[in-house]
Amino acid sequence: METQDLSPADKELIASGTLADHEIQAHPNEFYAALRHGDPVHFDPKLESWLITRHEDILFVQSDPMTFSVNKGYHTQQARGMQAEFQEILRTEGGGYFPDAIMSDPPYHTRIRKLMENAFTAHRVKELEPRITATVRELLESVADKGSADAVKEIAVPLTIRVIVEQLGLDHGMEEQISRWSVAVTAQIGRMQNREQMMENARQICDLQHYIIGKMKEREANRGEDMISDMVHAELPNPDGTTDKLTFEEAVSLIRATLIAGNDTTATAIGNLFYLITTREGFADLLKDVVEDDRKLTRFVEELLRIEPPVRALSRMATKEVVVGGTTIPEGAHLLLVYASGNDDETVFPDPRKFDLDRPNIARHVAFGGGPHRCVGLALARMEVKVMAREIVRHLDNIKLAIPVEDIRYVPTVATRTIESLPITFTRRQA
Repeated sequence: METQDLSPADKELIASGTLADHEIQAHPNEFYAALRHGDPVHFDPKLESWLITRHEDILFVQSDPMTFSVNKGYHTQQARGMQAEFQEILRTEGGGYFPDAIMSDPPYHTRIRKLMENAFTAHRVKELEPRITATVRELLESVADKGSADAVKEIAVPLTIRVIVEQLGLDHGMEEQISRWSVAVTAQIGRMQNREQMMENARQICDLQHYIIGKMKEREANRGEDMISDMVHAELPNPDGTTDKLTFEEAVSLIRATLIAGNDTTATAIGNLFYLITTREGFADLLKDVVEDDRKLTRFVEELLRIEPPVRALSRMATKEVVVGGTTIPEGAHLLLVYASGNDDETVFPDPRKFDLDRPNIARHVAFGGGPHRCVGLALARMEVKVMAREIVRHLDNIKLAIPVEDIRYVPTVATRTIESLPITFTRRQA
């Protein structure tokens, strides 16, 4: 790919930069822009992956799940370089190694998706809003008079864990444990762990699996009104009159995925909301202006997800030699769809760093992926972020960052762009 129109600095960034660099992970937009303009299908030698950075190329890859395999991309990425040892720990200490069934390819994925959607019906999600609102209010009330809090550790993470715990029918008061499990699972696709960290993370996942298996056995005997029950008892009619159900292994993997994805990425999105409130001029006033208009608030959430998507990149593997964006990708190559870069693509979203509620294509962002693998829990995630945005305005005022912006640290991972800690100050909103 020719780069003669790029500045010398951008050429150097393409030549020497890598998404494995913690500094680039924390502040990636300049790197993404250089790639989009100069080498949009870029081989990152440190990650041994092709970075797909343009919106149109991401859509192209997502539209062809047979050529670009999620199953092979995800499962070859998992515990990269230490996979055999990781799997053996789970088999011997964690009740079994259960591959993520949702991270699969059609036609198998089509079946899994239909069975999983039993737990994410529109009716169920709509019913949740009053309870989610009550949970958000309780959390914000618990900190409102303190004048300070960690927006990630004391608000975003506890909220999303409480919501998913209630929906799955798990035990309350497990925020710290579930947070550790989330970090351990995400680390397996984050490409940043060493062997010692892998072993500790694997044992955390063993604990998680034993906990899930115990809850599954309870629901097998006594069905409840929760997502674990929905998945354990999910059925689809077959043409021959029989019914199709999830296997034990499939159910464990799907419940595990729902628990982790259901809190980790949504907590990241809420952390990003607080980040923009405290660092972007006029953002808090804009939120106040739209908060009582449901249509405008919905658009506000979509633009938030576009401009600061919680998922940075997800994996695919090429099942044959294929051309993407003018670049030939060899068979067996690993790809990363860089959603955050696609959402910044100027050819689709003019002036992409501007927070613009009037974008005519505001919902074309790829924060939830796309194609057959579009996030199954997107309606629930949108609702949680929307409720939090609304209730922040109703409960807190004068929200400010309590540390210098340059001191903000991000979790070292390729998979997400997650703020580790976000200390803020505020006052209680006066009625």
